[in-house]
Amino acid sequence: MLVVALLGCDQSGPPNDPPSTEEASAETVVNSVGMRFVRIPAGTFQMGSETGQDDEVPVHEVRISEPFYMGALEVTQQQWNQLMNENPSRFQEPFHPVERVTWFDAQAFIDSLNQKEGVDLYRLPTEAEWEYAARAGTRTPFSFGASNDSLKAYAWYNVNAEEHTWPAGRKKANPFGLHDIHGNVWEWVQDSYNPFFYRFSPTVDPKNDQDSNARIIRGGGWLSIKKDMRAANRAWTRGDTGSLMIGFRVVREMPEGEQ
Repeated sequence: MLVVALLGCDQSGPPNDPPSTEEASAETVVNSVGMRFVRIPAGTFQMGSETGQDDEVPVHEVRISEPFYMGALEVTQQQWNQLMNENPSRFQEPFHPVERVTWFDAQAFIDSLNQKEGVDLYRLPTEAEWEYAARAGTRTPFSFGASNDSLKAYAWYNVNAEEHTWPAGRKKANPFGLHDIHGNVWEWVQDSYNPFFYRFSPTVDPKNDQDSNARIIRGGGWLSIKKDMRAANRAWTRGDTGSLMIGFRVVREMPEGEQ
């Protein structure tokens, strides 16, 4: 499925409420920009879906060989502005996810974050890491089960979002502790898009690093329909295109010796 940029819509938004926060623990890390990361364990899962779109097959076993930290929330406008000193978003509220950022913009933010913290640990998740983290040990269409009935409790989408983004972290988290993994904004991942990638992808830590401007987005957004919220759903758009439907979340690799 190709997702393209939207040119305009109502700019009204909900109150300027902060995202949910939790204290750092052995399973969470909070960085200097206030981004909270939850530990995602290594493991194996079944990637794809036999009942979804043509590019979701074949279902295949994938092993994520190393644990990693993943942003509990999508990157917010406040966090973006701290590093980039500007806010490209259409729905300008500091605790809403940043949007209208290209894949290349996301890379620039990550470069600035690594530089600020003096590390080389932050990056976008791979497509496989994203789906593994979104599923959180489940094999159902959503991280909370197979029914659409509970979707409103976990996701902002076309039924309840009122045509705008919402503060990050308002909805229930998945079993790994990730909020808005379904809905609010689509999320850039690292991989290039190839509709046939699952036919030949590696079984361990797969990543499509083909040089292409077709980039994968995952998770659905505020204007998406229910089926787009599925953990297996794949969509793509041009990496140099920003949309008020697209943001991102960040992975923090485990420092050597922490695994």
